[in-house]
Amino acid sequence: MIEFEGVGHRFGERVVLEEITLTLPEQRVGFVGANGSGKSTLARTVNGLVRPSSGTVRVDGLDPVRNGAAVRRKVGFVFTNPDSQIVMPTAGEDVAFSLRRSGLPRAERARRAAEVLAEHGLAGYADHPAHQLSGGQKQLLAVCGMLALDPDVLVCDEPTTLLDLRNARHFAELLRGLRQQVLVVTHDLELLADFDRVVVLDEGRVVADDEPEPALDHYRKLVT
Repeated sequence: MIEFEGVGHRFGERVVLEEITLTLPEQRVGFVGANGSGKSTLARTVNGLVRPSSGTVRVDGLDPVRNGAAVRRKVGFVFTNPDSQIVMPTAGEDVAFSLRRSGLPRAERARRAAEVLAEHGLAGYADHPAHQLSGGQKQLLAVCGMLALDPDVLVCDEPTTLLDLRNARHFAELLRGLRQQVLVVTHDLELLADFDRVVVLDEGRVVADDEPEPALDHYRKLVT
């Protein structure tokens, strides 16, 4: 359960978020809005990457500001550009790196990394140079790094922006099969077609909050 209560945020004099109050029990929730609408900022408050200027965020009752370490164990975050998350030479080492604080022996971390890669479309790539993967494979690798930690929530900030149509569809299929609650910030409206709920933001406020079809209809009218 993710809750936003009166969440506001400012950069200097600019209001980015204004009095956002939402309760999100659904498994798959999308956030859409024009550039600068505040959707990415709102998503980043979920794991404490952004501290709201006012109001509170709760993840299963925990505040990301006051209980940062506990919330980060619950929430995995996938950025638009996977190169910003890939830090190790090979795909297997990169996923195993995510498990460095798990207390598992090195061999067990490597085994678990290979297992997660295989579960999510990268079987046989454990020894492949991470930065020589395709764009779609890199995005999958970034997701694998988060899923290896078995979080309860996965937040994805414009995850299909750098992907071609085939890889975007593959990524959508991956999200569809996850047990985690998934929050996705995106301009890819097709990705959200079968989500449980879509929230539309405009100038830092929620202007629509509904099932995908009516919410996306509202967004299309807003931008045209």
